[in-house]
Amino acid sequence: MNKQIEKAVEVLNKGGIVIFPTDTAFGIGCRIDNEEAVKRLFSIRKRPAFMATPVLVNGLEMAQKYLKKIPEEVISNLIKPYWPGALTIILQSRIDTVPELVRGHGTTIGVRMPNSQVIQDIIKNVGVPILGPSANFHGEKTPFEYKDLDPKLIKLVDLVLKGECLLKKPSTVVDCSKTSWKVLRIGAIDIKI
Repeated sequence: MNKQIEKAVEVLNKGGIVIFPTDTAFGIGCRIDNEEAVKRLFSIRKRPAFMATPVLVNGLEMAQKYLKKIPEEVISNLIKPYWPGALTIILQSRIDTVPELVRGHGTTIGVRMPNSQVIQDIIKNVGVPILGPSANFHGEKTPFEYKDLDPKLIKLVDLVLKGECLLKKPSTVVDCSKTSWKVLRIGAIDIKI
């Protein structure tokens, strides 16, 4: 395990907040199962409590532990063709494994498996999903390059990983929580439902 990954895993496991590059944009995250860290993340980003936050996983198996049974058609039409990649899929969440704040006090979450070996290795070594909203204050510009990060935000976190976001576009978001799927945001993947 390289030093950068080792350090990130250590910080996350201690309840810390880390800024990291993904395939799409710079994200800011913590462990999904540390409620104090989740509260701090929302507070740092000034994110409204009613807004669910994206969850990053390292594969289908991990995603399934935090979601109600993933429909077979979601797996075959979206997960298999587009993961790892820039596709966030909104599904019904398990209430017992996903903190209320992560769900934005609702019943769904958006999950994604980033196409980034560094993030996948971090998640694998942490052993649980990490939250992955973009690394900016709520309502501000999404940072696609290190230089785009707000210095005031950097001061509030425990670790910043440098690196490059290859796509420099947000993920595409598809809501599959209801029977008729809906594209909520077209991002790096142009998808027709």
